[in-house]
Amino acid sequence: MPHIPSRRRPTERARLENRPVDGEKRVLLAAPRGYCAGVDRAVVAVEKALDRYGAPVYVRKQIVHNIHVVTELEAKGAIFVEEVDEVPEGAHIVFSAHGVSPAVVQGAADRGLHAIDATCPLVTKVHREAVRFARDDFEILLIGHDGHEEVEGTAGHAPERVTIVNNPEEADTVQVKDPSKVVWLSQTTLSVDETMETVNRLRTRFPELHNPPSDDICYATQNRQVAIKKVAKDADLVIVVGSANSSNSVRLVEVALEYGAKAAYRVDYADEVKQEWLDGVETVGVTSGASVPEVLVQEVLEALSEAGYGDVEEVRTAEEDLMFSLPKELRQDPSGQRDERALGGRAARS
Repeated sequence: MPHIPSRRRPTERARLENRPVDGEKRVLLAAPRGYCAGVDRAVVAVEKALDRYGAPVYVRKQIVHNIHVVTELEAKGAIFVEEVDEVPEGAHIVFSAHGVSPAVVQGAADRGLHAIDATCPLVTKVHREAVRFARDDFEILLIGHDGHEEVEGTAGHAPERVTIVNNPEEADTVQVKDPSKVVWLSQTTLSVDETMETVNRLRTRFPELHNPPSDDICYATQNRQVAIKKVAKDADLVIVVGSANSSNSVRLVEVALEYGAKAAYRVDYADEVKQEWLDGVETVGVTSGASVPEVLVQEVLEALSEAGYGDVEEVRTAEEDLMFSLPKELRQDPSGQRDERALGGRAARS
């Protein structure tokens, strides 16, 4: 359990009403937050590959969307590339947690690369859905952000059948050939509310729209959004720790504002928190995206404590215990012993 600074007890009435005593500064710390099992698995996969094969190990795209994680792995010997044709023939390459298309897998094989697939299993589930629905002659409306690695990877599994729907407005104009044979899938890191608005608009136009077998938005994304919704209604300011290219982190800022926070900002590091954000603020909400190590959150809490926000109350809305095993390419160690290590425990759960 991460360290949480000690807190002063407010008066009983203020505590029951979930508000501070007038003039008292406090932090509402959302939980769950930070690393999910899929991110933990991907980061450990790169670390384990470096331990086993030595540096350099190449990684296509950012292994997860967090600048701190990428910088730390670079210091250990990981080299991040945009495409597989930048990797020397015969080298080891890790595919990021966001997943890749079959064309990328084939490109790596053509260069004789030793590929380690760190795709999040929940993303792999969406890939399999795309393949199955395409095989059954469905048109696939993929709700997600065009250009995001995950969307590119999923679309690449059924390129002739997928149409990307970026937002609810596009749901009003997208065209399909056969309204009776259309299904929606989604990027795993979207806003739950916006995704369902998009689905509802699609269903208004295509009443026979099929649903995926199970929800595509991942458990971690949903849990973090539920937690910040509860925090936001009592917060003058919400600080989300996460990188600009992290879809789920950006969504947390949007959700915080939608659910009552007077202001909300995203930061990578504690030193990005501006004093003017805190002017007149009594309650600060804090959370982090699913690719953010807990150490970065703790640094923000320390900075807030120095600014007078030493009273920290954790607001928990769910427990997370999902674990994923290592990618199959890393489950057997050099001595021939299988490593069935289950991941998720290192994820910064609070």
